[in-house]
Amino acid sequence: MESAQFSNFARQVVVGRWFSLFASFLVMTSAGAFYLYAYFPEHIKETLQCDQTTLNKISFYKDIGSNIDVVSALLVYIAPSWILLLICSALNFIGYFKIWQAVVGQIAHPTVEYFGVYIAIAGNSQILANTVVLVICVRNFPERRGMILGLLKGFLGLGAAVLTQVYLAIYGHDTKSLILFIAWCPSLITLFFAFSIREVKIVKHPHEFRVFIQILCITLVLALFLTVLTIAEQMVQFDQLAYTFVVVAIIGLLILPLFIAIREEMVQLNLNNMIKFEKSQSKPQRPIHAISHNQNHGNSHYSNIFNKPERGDDYTILQGFFSIDMLLICLTISIGFGSSLTAMDNLGQIGESQGYSTESVNAMVSIISIFNFVGRIFSGFVSEILLEKYKFPRPLMLTLTLLVSCIGFLLVAFPFHNSLYIASILIGFAFGSQVLLDITMISEIFGLEHYAMFYNIAQLSCPIGTYVLKVLVAGKLYDEAVKTWSDPTEYICHGEQCYRSSFTFLTGISLLGAAISLILVKRTREFYREDIYKKFREDMDSLKEEVELYPHYVRQPEVESIHVHQEGTIIKK
Repeated sequence: MESAQFSNFARQVVVGRWFSLFASFLVMTSAGAFYLYAYFPEHIKETLQCDQTTLNKISFYKDIGSNIDVVSALLVYIAPSWILLLICSALNFIGYFKIWQAVVGQIAHPTVEYFGVYIAIAGNSQILANTVVLVICVRNFPERRGMILGLLKGFLGLGAAVLTQVYLAIYGHDTKSLILFIAWCPSLITLFFAFSIREVKIVKHPHEFRVFIQILCITLVLALFLTVLTIAEQMVQFDQLAYTFVVVAIIGLLILPLFIAIREEMVQLNLNNMIKFEKSQSKPQRPIHAISHNQNHGNSHYSNIFNKPERGDDYTILQGFFSIDMLLICLTISIGFGSSLTAMDNLGQIGESQGYSTESVNAMVSIISIFNFVGRIFSGFVSEILLEKYKFPRPLMLTLTLLVSCIGFLLVAFPFHNSLYIASILIGFAFGSQVLLDITMISEIFGLEHYAMFYNIAQLSCPIGTYVLKVLVAGKLYDEAVKTWSDPTEYICHGEQCYRSSFTFLTGISLLGAAISLILVKRTREFYREDIYKKFREDMDSLKEEVELYPHYVRQPEVESIHVHQEGTIIKK
């Protein structure tokens, strides 16, 4: 390849949608720092000398920041993505850096409000990154949105385990330094890739499914590696040099999708050359259209509020907001997310109350992160395949995941030897599955035109659930357990009974959430029996026929010139 050709191809890679997808994976991985909160509540409690209810209020501020972001949903329509990602980077750094300053004593007499404000700012960076990345990627890959959302949310879920290993390599087991680490590391990654994540004009790709399966295999290898590593850390004492080698291996796995991106841009370049050649021969050619995201232009935001389009078409903002389907989704999010986040954010103290060591609790945080990833990948790919082949509705899979979370909560309420490890697996898996299924259903039912707004409207219900379940239920019941079973001046409860009442309640409320999801199953049953992605597959059959005429050409990894043999066959030179 000549230097000019190489330069042009390199530019195509950097501005292409596959590199944008690779950059999105890394930004979502860095956003997984949000799930490392379970490591440092004790430092906040020690700094404030507060009880569990007060600590859960601070955690509630985190949930507010990480779920309420209507402003960014509006900015998506008017501001370029790089501006939003630069804001995201700044928010992450400011929020966590100010928290670190407080816990190491650089801020004199920090208050509950101080921690609440800065944890909300830090949390807001996560939802902002989510909004930008998810909206751009589902528009760049609309036909496989279940898979693409599964991969993106999977990297987010896996991010905590990845960042834990990097932090251990740099700082060791100093959890106060972890707060400083998640201030600068995710901010730097987001800053570096801010200009790479953007909406790209779609030219249909003949083998998207195969490419996503290859990326899935890489992520599964990464998840398996982290799982084995977590087990090994319980058996062998790693030094920082060992953690350094671990981080090198992790980085190697994380950059493998970059090579897939380069290969697919080569395929796309060859495909474009083939189409140009066909056009030069003046043969009738069915145009390959870019996907339109605005199927409902005739509807005003303020008209036809209760005259809704068919499911799958683009709803206006008010049509979606006043939809019964949206209400049901919001209720399941409030219950499902609220109960799971209550468990995840209290995991450190649950482990402490049940007599687990610090190393074991750290392992459980990594386990939740890994199975959070597995749940998102599983629900993304498996639900897509079940939907395509058997018309198995996504809301029914949501029902099943809520039931799985109930089993995890019961294992916390009525523990036995090492049962918290099993509970971590089930709760992490169920939470990851719920996240993916909810955001995918929103895109399928209400369309893509206002997906950013609908995603954020649904997210608004999460803080409601977390406040009720985390602060009013779990926090108060824990404080009552402290008064009953422990020394109230220590603010710490020891024993299996500490979380029994609260997690029994979480089990019951999750069963209610499963019942609500069955109403959504009934309402959307006919919709999911149809080919809901039909309009996005409009040109695929035509494209596949063209590609099959020239199988060599599309698979060849080099860029080659095309000539026509005298018999009319295509040869390469």
